Amino acid sequence: MPPTPKYWFPAKRFGWGWGLPVCWQGWVVLVAYIGLVLVVAANFPPHQQTAKFAILVALLTVAFIIICWIKGEPPSWRWGDKDKR
Repeated sequence: MPPTPKYWFPAKRFGWGWGLPVCWQGWVVLVAYIGLVLVVAANFPPHQQTAKFAILVALLTVAFIIICWIKGEPPSWRWGDKDKR
């Protein structure tokens, strides 16, 4: 079994932030985030309960970003230099 990469989310090649996950743990986090956003949308329709929907999605997004920050490669502005990878 191959070792788990040090980072779950690599830094983007261009710009700032993280790219798609590189290990199963990162994929679980991403799928869980998307699934929870869909659950929130189903239970608090944005056109009927806009404030509740926005607050819950914002909280989920903050949690997702915290996980990316902890388990992801340190983000910095990147210009796509090949030697950075």
